[in-house]
Amino acid sequence: MNDILNGLYQLWITTGLYGFIHEEKGWGMAVMILVGFLLLYLAIKKGFEPLLLIPIGMGCILSNIPYAYIASVDPTSTHAAAGFIKILYDAGIETGLFPILIFMGVGSMTDFGPLIANPKTLLLGAAAQLGIFTALLGALLLSYIPGINFDLAVAGSIGIIGGADGPTAIYVTSRLAPSYLGSIAVAAYSYMALVPVIQPPIMKMLTTEKERKIRMSQLRPVSKTEKIIFPIMVITICAILLPSAAPLIGALMFGNLAKQCGVINRLADTMENALMNIVTICLGLSVGSKMAADRFLNLETLGILLLGMVAFGIGTAGGVLLAKLMNKLDPKHPINPLIGAAGVSAVPMAARVASKVGQEADSQNFLLMHAMGPNVAGVIGSAVAAGTLLAVVPGMLHSLQPLLG
Repeated sequence: MNDILNGLYQLWITTGLYGFIHEEKGWGMAVMILVGFLLLYLAIKKGFEPLLLIPIGMGCILSNIPYAYIASVDPTSTHAAAGFIKILYDAGIETGLFPILIFMGVGSMTDFGPLIANPKTLLLGAAAQLGIFTALLGALLLSYIPGINFDLAVAGSIGIIGGADGPTAIYVTSRLAPSYLGSIAVAAYSYMALVPVIQPPIMKMLTTEKERKIRMSQLRPVSKTEKIIFPIMVITICAILLPSAAPLIGALMFGNLAKQCGVINRLADTMENALMNIVTICLGLSVGSKMAADRFLNLETLGILLLGMVAFGIGTAGGVLLAKLMNKLDPKHPINPLIGAAGVSAVPMAARVASKVGQEADSQNFLLMHAMGPNVAGVIGSAVAAGTLLAVVPGMLHSLQPLLG
């Protein structure tokens, strides 16, 4: 009888319910599992970027199940067995491999034609990166709050969230502040998924109905030769001016060249479909696994989420306001300010949102192709900003080290 009772007790202490009750962070695990369910609800019921939120939500749920050790090493194992999500995280996130592969797939899926046809939209993509540097300064200011300790490397990593570019945020953070990788990745991907919720109120607040009804002239046709030369030219300029951005921009332009050259369609199709889908699954689960209660429920993470929200809003506003300024300087060739909001590098979500808001004001105003110009410019802009931070921040930290003791 004692053996039976002892067996039942041993079974009880291995259950998740026991873990929720008796583990130090048990209540936090339960809360984070509910957060995971919320993400699944938003993705399935509300349609908020299900390709991102469903893997992230599942990763969050699986990583917070007590004693499952899916996203960690099992301490009870004699050979330190790692869970399958931890293996994915170590192989693809910590090394920075998944962001590079994502950029390759994005490049293959992207048409730079609208940007080539209207080069001044490159400025809108650059203006939308204002949120990156605003968040960087904001993170340094938050360091004066007790319980928050963001140095320049962490601040630079947090800043990338303002570009609404998850892969770039992961790539930069894995090199500058790897211990903050989980919370920064979650914040970046959360705001990418919530583009349709966050951007429209800002866009409407900063524009008049008359501005939202502006119809832009049809874009000129872009030749195949131009589309082939463009990625080669961008890689060349990057190699000369900013080699630190070459991994991201190089992968982006390689994917685009594979698509545009027309002689390696099998490779381009693999990048755009199979490779992109596989990496999205692995990256989403890995990012979600960093929403573990012991790492996520703290003051610094809340600060990162707040800064990400502010930075994303400022990036959106920066693109809209520059478009309004450009209209003042060149009234003969008006730009619908809504497309400036697409300068954040959430492709093609931000462009679709700009088009949708424009059609709410004028159902016959089709802005999607025009918005794709600043949208793809935003991808390049965030990669350039990332390269700048990677080139500057380590040197600045080295110079400041004697002053910091």
